[in-house]
Amino acid sequence: MKIAVAADHAGFTYKNLIFKYLENKDYTVHDFGTYTSESVDYPDCVHPLATAVESKEFDYGIVVCGSGEGVSMTANKHQGIRCALCWNEEVAEITRKHNNANVLAIPERFISEDLALKIVDKFLHTDFEGGRHERRVEKIPVK
Repeated sequence: MKIAVAADHAGFTYKNLIFKYLENKDYTVHDFGTYTSESVDYPDCVHPLATAVESKEFDYGIVVCGSGEGVSMTANKHQGIRCALCWNEEVAEITRKHNNANVLAIPERFISEDLALKIVDKFLHTDFEGGRHERRVEKIPVK
């Protein structure tokens, strides 16, 4: 599985943690930045990640900022992206099962490192249920 990660300065620590965690689990991981804790505009890192996930270069994306909101809003500007802001494992599971989310947003300032990694695992190991949910997901992009 190929995973793309990106963050702004407020998500830099968890992005690096998640990157190393996934590498240690033998995922192919690409880091779209940021590469320091200096202030950066999150769209500069998130748009390239979203484009790469949208084009199927990567299976999933994981984006991190302080609240998770800015990176989620940015990713969701892309028609082929379904980015879900997740603050617990249950939300990560349901958004994969029912919404077929392909990008996970993590709020670094509001959850522990341990919980962030549990959310990542739940997100990556939960399948889309399809069925009635498929019809709904197909209606998300503006046509």
